[in-house]
Amino acid sequence: MKFLQDYVEKEQSKLFKECNAFFAFSNKQFEEGKKENVTYVRMGGGMFCNKEHVEKLINELDEIYKKGVQQDLEENGKRNIIVRELANHEAYYTYDITQTVEKLENYPITEEEIQKVFDEEKVKNRNC
Repeated sequence: MKFLQDYVEKEQSKLFKECNAFFAFSNKQFEEGKKENVTYVRMGGGMFCNKEHVEKLINELDEIYKKGVQQDLEENGKRNIIVRELANHEAYYTYDITQTVEKLENYPITEEEIQKVFDEEKVKNRNC
């Protein structure tokens, strides 16, 4: 089963290229990534973007994310997404769904739905 990142990665990479956005976690990486005569804005998380394209980057990243969520829901369905994220965040080991709830906060999925699926699935995952 795919993850959200699988749905958005290609379009995000294309957008980063269009906006002259890149990631740098040291001065050396920044110097290697920057282009001459371009003013960059620090976007957080190590991302830098050409100042001229900041608004475009923010708006289009949001749209890419929303489309990715929709595609994930269409291809996998709520229940399978919940099961995937519960396993990915090791909820069956910790008996804590908090990270899953946080990960799915932008999906049309409630904490109650996550708890219900967890309660139904934890029996299957008892050996974890």
